[in-house]
Amino acid sequence: MALDKTSPARYTITAALPYTNGPIHIGHLAGVYVPADIYARYLRGIGKDVVYVCGSDEHGVAIPMKAKKEGVSPKELIDKYHGIIKKSFQDFGISFDNYSRTSASIHHQTASDFFLKLYKQNDFMEETTAQLYDAEAGQFLADRFVVGTCPKCGYEEAYGDQCENCGSSLNATDLINPKSVLSGAVPSLKDTKHWFLPLDRYEDFLKSWILEGHKKDWKPNVYGQCKSWIDEGLKPRAVTRDLDWGIPVPLENAEGKVLYVWFDAPIGYISSTKEWASRENKDWEKYWKSPDTKLVHFIGKDNIVFHCIIFPSMLKAHGDYVLPENVPANEFLNLEGQKLSTSKNWAVWLHEYLEEFPDMQDVLRYTLTANAPETKDNDFTWKDFQARNNNELVAIFGNFVNRVVVLTHKYFDGQVPQHAKLNEDDLRILAELKKFPDTLADSLERYRFREASQELMNLARLGNKYLADEEPWKVIKEDPERVKSIIYIGLQVAAALSVLSEPFLPFTALKLKKMLALESEPDLSWTTIRSKESLLPAGTHLNKATLLFRKIEDNEIQKQLDKLEATKKANEKENSEIMDQKETISFEDFGRMDMRVGTVLEASKMPKTKKLMVIKVDTGLDVRTVVSGIAEDFKPEEIIGKQVTVLVNLAPRPLRGVESQGMILMTENADGKLVFLNPDEASVNNGSVIS
Repeated sequence: MALDKTSPARYTITAALPYTNGPIHIGHLAGVYVPADIYARYLRGIGKDVVYVCGSDEHGVAIPMKAKKEGVSPKELIDKYHGIIKKSFQDFGISFDNYSRTSASIHHQTASDFFLKLYKQNDFMEETTAQLYDAEAGQFLADRFVVGTCPKCGYEEAYGDQCENCGSSLNATDLINPKSVLSGAVPSLKDTKHWFLPLDRYEDFLKSWILEGHKKDWKPNVYGQCKSWIDEGLKPRAVTRDLDWGIPVPLENAEGKVLYVWFDAPIGYISSTKEWASRENKDWEKYWKSPDTKLVHFIGKDNIVFHCIIFPSMLKAHGDYVLPENVPANEFLNLEGQKLSTSKNWAVWLHEYLEEFPDMQDVLRYTLTANAPETKDNDFTWKDFQARNNNELVAIFGNFVNRVVVLTHKYFDGQVPQHAKLNEDDLRILAELKKFPDTLADSLERYRFREASQELMNLARLGNKYLADEEPWKVIKEDPERVKSIIYIGLQVAAALSVLSEPFLPFTALKLKKMLALESEPDLSWTTIRSKESLLPAGTHLNKATLLFRKIEDNEIQKQLDKLEATKKANEKENSEIMDQKETISFEDFGRMDMRVGTVLEASKMPKTKKLMVIKVDTGLDVRTVVSGIAEDFKPEEIIGKQVTVLVNLAPRPLRGVESQGMILMTENADGKLVFLNPDEASVNNGSVIS
């Protein structure tokens, strides 16, 4: 894709607002912030009008939950983590034009005004519905105040707003066996009034806009999830909640209610843009309401529905906003083969990384980009981190730059030599060099950041191979004039690297520009690399050569692996500890549970799920179907003929379209593996009651 391609007048780039209930880790960087930053820096590099915004998401249930855990007020908590998160972004060169926060007055006003416009246009439904209520805590249970079993995949620790196992968006009342995280009590249903956005009104619009308009240009994971949502049929979604933390609903009859965080948070992109525009004396509306503005949302896959279905429906209802042109959501990043978990401390925290690897931000940026989870979940390993650094950044990029600059100082007192007549190889290198801006642009315009990072490394390879082939350290003895041309060509490649690497390696690019005396060169850009005859003119005096990257030793990596191993053992110890006795129940409560011995007749893994298995069990009473989350621990053939304990009077519930008519009782052994609660090794009649 050529750089002179007709493009929008301006770009509005948003990155998902991080929750201020903890610091950020490598999963956040890899999934959202590094790709968004690369894209924004690239666009600025080709001279585009760009605003890149983000901010701290400081509302929602996660905030008061964490505040309670830490023994502080929600305000103290958001101030603490807003500062930590903002500094981490700055430390890693995430070049936001504005980083705001949803507790800011400009955001409260913007979100309230947005709500009121839709309210006055009759875009909401007002309904009284039964919501989960914790009588012990004396409050309604919004989204993350509830955990239970996901009705779609059977994951037993799903939240009331979303299942983190299958990614499904949920309502708290959808959960099987819900439990309050405040008191541990089983909640009851209680009537409360709320306002809903009727998403079903926007089905035709979404079918046309997404399913017909973006089938070819949106990533398959994004398009597929949107299609699934639309095909299942959209339902009204509450935009308010019963909470004491958040933006108060701006209506007279709404005391004690706040805007639901999913409604409030994406409006944070707009308020952050307003904040930036006020400071920079810009017209914010051009970046959100002009048809020649391109809006791009960078998010993780768990936010697809909010940015592709719900927020666009809100913008459409409002009537005068542009819609996102693309939503290049990434999948998840794992750590050493395990899912990243903040609660289990299974993460690489950014502030801790810099303590271990100071001034090596670009190494992490590069590794996360080269291994980005663009189409599937990917794994970060410390060994790969070391290999990317030592074998690519040090051995290719850094080695080339160091050699050409050191040789310039050695042979020509640090001055760029005037080249002699250029041969075919020299001209070929210069011709190849001029192609790289378009090559990189083609990848970046298609949001293929992994591909782009490797094309950048190919430019360094080009320079490295050229020096290795030409061997100026040998030629200098026989033909000093020829060496002038070799060094000149090598320095042109280095100059191009100093510009084209900036989106990927901003700290390195600045060091390289200083080394080449190019830090204040206004005429060198992505565009001029293609046409400028000399990127680094003869006579330019270079500064002293410094190493761009250092080798990472095995002991440094082992230290990180040891730290993770200690974390793993601590988690295993915590999991192996005997759980406290649950609250006392009456004999009558126990007596209502009907547990029977059954024999497994058939078993098969449920398609498109990791955990679920569909099992037919002879309970003595009948042959029934039970859906159980055991597929990661057992193969279907392993359990056929096995006798199991079945809770037979559990109310049937649909799981992924299959009605589950009971529950098989299991536990975990010391290794964390599921095991059956066998009635006895000897055969027992099916239907025998366990009492």
